[in-house]
Amino acid sequence: MKEAIRITGAPSAGPGLDELLVRVARGDQQAFSRVYDAVCGPVLGVVRGVLRDPAQSEEVAQEVLVELWRTAARYQPSRGSALTWTLTLAHRRAVDRVRSAQAAAEREQRAARLGGTPAFDDVVEQVEARLEREQVRRCLRTLTELQRQSVTLAYYRGLAYREVAELLAVPLGTVKTRMRDGLIRLRDCLGVNG
Repeated sequence: MKEAIRITGAPSAGPGLDELLVRVARGDQQAFSRVYDAVCGPVLGVVRGVLRDPAQSEEVAQEVLVELWRTAARYQPSRGSALTWTLTLAHRRAVDRVRSAQAAAEREQRAARLGGTPAFDDVVEQVEARLEREQVRRCLRTLTELQRQSVTLAYYRGLAYREVAELLAVPLGTVKTRMRDGLIRLRDCLGVNG
């Protein structure tokens, strides 16, 4: 059968831990040094028991001791011993760290799940785009040679009417007319309203 181990501050002559913590609340740095020496081991032990990770345990223990310095005025000797109060701070801070880590992991998992699923069906989009391209190609084949060349140069190469006319060695008015007629035939072939 295991024996209960009682954690107490290091025995020393002079004021007890409760009185030292009251002095710390008044800003007494020497009192804090003695409180630190008395509670750093037990605080680290409590934190390590919750977190298990040595590096995180040391970090949280340090946070607890800083909190002890800042909030010593909240300690009320009538409600319990200074050591109990300090170890309660340590336990709460360690549990908070565990909960924070759990919440972060859950957020990352949710983000990974949401990031992995596209907002649309990628396969359907690719198939539709391919079918549209095929339909445009089929409709382009129904145009006259001059219409097809004019539309292709203007819309796929980004040339202006004048540039198309120069490239094809055709008058500008002819290119404009052929392009208008070709676009009307494309519209009708593709079934676009307007």
